[in-house]
Amino acid sequence: MGKIIFYEDRNFQGRSYECSSDCSELNSYFSRCNSIRVENGNWMLYEHPNYRGNQYFLKRGEYPDFSHWTSHNDSIRSCRVIPQHRGTFRIRIYEKEDFNGAMLEFTEDCPQVHEEFRYHDIYSCNVLEGHWIFYEEPSYRGRQYYLRSGEYRRFTDWGASNSRVGSFRRVQEFH
Repeated sequence: MGKIIFYEDRNFQGRSYECSSDCSELNSYFSRCNSIRVENGNWMLYEHPNYRGNQYFLKRGEYPDFSHWTSHNDSIRSCRVIPQHRGTFRIRIYEKEDFNGAMLEFTEDCPQVHEEFRYHDIYSCNVLEGHWIFYEEPSYRGRQYYLRSGEYRRFTDWGASNSRVGSFRRVQEFH
């Protein structure tokens, strides 16, 4: 089980809210989020309610202000705990929508999609095993997108506004 504490002010000050499960609407608990302490678990935070908008992956640790989770503002409106996955990881990425075009299967992290896949864009994917994070830029930088097991027929299915994926990694640490 996970545990995360949201604070309205920087450096773990001000009103706080403790959470241990998915929450699609955090507005009623705090008006802004300027620091976070993750006691245990892996979490995906969302800028808007109902798991929409910019996404931020956080693991156990302290985040004294929003720049530490690569945000540009103090808006966190929903969160999701990422369940622990034991076992293998498998993901298939595709050059085109609806699982068409070139396909490549991965079982490990990929820091440079273009070097491995020859394409800068992923239009669809199938997460066969495990939980994964897509990053818009190489070397695990830029906008982030959480993918759990399932089919993603187009990039909008994982919440992206474009098909650019520069890197991706498995979510395997759990504290």
